Amino acid sequence: RAILPPPTEPERPFVEPWHAQIFGMTHALAAAGSFTWPDWASHFGEALKLALNAGGPTDGSDYYDVWLVALETFLIEQDLADRDSLDDLRAAWTDAYLSTPHGAPVELSSKALSGA
Repeated sequence: RAILPPPTEPERPFVEPWHAQIFGMTHALAAAGSFTWPDWASHFGEALKLALNAGGPTDGSDYYDVWLVALETFLIEQDLADRDSLDDLRAAWTDAYLSTPHGAPVELSSKALSGA
């Protein structure tokens, strides 16, 4: 009679839902022709180097935090977004998060989404 080890949980490629969302959004923008994947990969690679050289963790735990900052700066450099709009959107998400009861999904109001 064989004793089997307990089943292991499969490795999740994304630890947080927003990691998958930002990954998917970046792919969708590239697929739509907003920018080329090699241009993005070069920009992101430089952002990872900068984060590491600035004393960031070496274990990859900041990977998607760096991805987010890199995507924001890349969108601005490509004239696909502007800093004020991104700052307003970040503030709207923060407000929505802080005003959402624990366990409930965080949602932006239509006013926040329209930029009004």
